[in-house]
Amino acid sequence: MSAFDAYLASFEGEPGYLNWAAFGPLSPSVREEVFADADLLASGRPSSLALVAERVGQAQDLVAEMLGADPADVTLQPSSTHGLMHALYGLSGSVIAGGAEFPSVSLTLERAAAASHGSLDPRWLTPADGRITPDAVADALDAGVSALVLSHVDFRTGYRADLAALRELIGPDRLLIVDAVQSFGVLDVDYSAADVVVGHGYKWLRAGRGSGFAWFSPRARERIAPLLSGITGSSSAGLPVDELPAPAPTAQAYTVSGPDTLAAGRLAIGLRDMRDAGVATIEARLAEQVDEVLEIADRHGIPVISPRAREHRAGIVSLLPAEPAHLAAALANAGLVVTARGTSIRVAPHAGTDAATLAMLDEALQGHGTTR
Repeated sequence: MSAFDAYLASFEGEPGYLNWAAFGPLSPSVREEVFADADLLASGRPSSLALVAERVGQAQDLVAEMLGADPADVTLQPSSTHGLMHALYGLSGSVIAGGAEFPSVSLTLERAAAASHGSLDPRWLTPADGRITPDAVADALDAGVSALVLSHVDFRTGYRADLAALRELIGPDRLLIVDAVQSFGVLDVDYSAADVVVGHGYKWLRAGRGSGFAWFSPRARERIAPLLSGITGSSSAGLPVDELPAPAPTAQAYTVSGPDTLAAGRLAIGLRDMRDAGVATIEARLAEQVDEVLEIADRHGIPVISPRAREHRAGIVSLLPAEPAHLAAALANAGLVVTARGTSIRVAPHAGTDAATLAMLDEALQGHGTTR
C-alpha cells in the first residue's frame, strides 16, 4: 500500500462528515501518538518529559519543510490567531484587510489598531464579492500602506487568493501576512511570496486544537516589533529571573510561553502524515471531491457561490439555497455534517471523503428538491 493509499484509509469515521473547513476529526495516528506521549508525561521522569519535548522541534522542522523555510523562523502557537496577534500588534502604518474576513484577521487587526494609539490604521476592503484580488487591493494602495493581511482561502466561499500576484502588486517594501488555516497541507502552494504565514492543525491536518504555528521571515522580523514577547521570547539563555532581557533576535521573540508538547506532538504527526502522502496528491484528490460536490449541487439546481476553476478554490463549496434553514435541516436529518451560516450552507469534503458520504449528499439534495 502506498503512503497516499494509507492516508486515505485513515479516514475511518462514519459516512456523512462534510465539515472539514470547521473541524477535522483526529486521525488514528494522531490519537495513537498522543496517548503514548500522555503516558510518558504521566511518569514525571525527566527523561520522559524530554522525549515528549522533542515534538516541538519535530513540528517546527515539518512546518519549515512544507514552507521551504528555515526551522528557526517557525514558532508554535496556541492558535493561528495568536500568530496573527504577534504579527499585527507589532506593526505601524496602514494595513489593508477585507471587511468580510474571518474574525481571526478582522478582530485582531481592529484590536491591534486600538492598542496602537493611532500608529496602526486598518484600511478595509469591501469588494462586492468579498474576494481579495489584486484589483481590489490596488485601489487601496498608497505610500502609507505597510502591509496586507488576508486569508489565503476565504472561509465563506472557498475563494483562493493569488499570493504571487498580490506580492507582485504590493512590492517588496510591504509585508504580506497570510492566514493559511484553510489551505496549509491540502494545497500545494509556494508560500515564499508571503512574509508571515500562520496556520492551525485542527482542521485539515486532523491534529486537534492548540496546534497552531506561525512563520516569520527575516524581512518580517525586521519590521514587526515583538510587542507580545514573553518568557520564551526573551534573549535570556535561561529563566529571566532578576533581569528584564530584550526580546530574542530570532523568530522565537514572537512567543509568550513554552508550547504544549502534547499539541506539538499532534501537529507533528498530522504534518508527517500529509507530507508522506504528498500535498500535491492530496490537492488533486480534494479537487476531484469538490468537482463531485459541484456536480451534485448543479444536478439538483442548488446555486453555488464558490469558484469553479480549480486554481481559484480549495476544499470549500458554499451553497446558496432558496430555503437555507429547510435544506440545513434536511442535511442534518440525513446524517450529514455541514456548516449552515446565514443564507449559505458550507460543504467541505476532504481527500479521504468516501463515496458513501457523497451519495448521502446526493440523496439529501434530491429529497430536498422533491419536498420543496
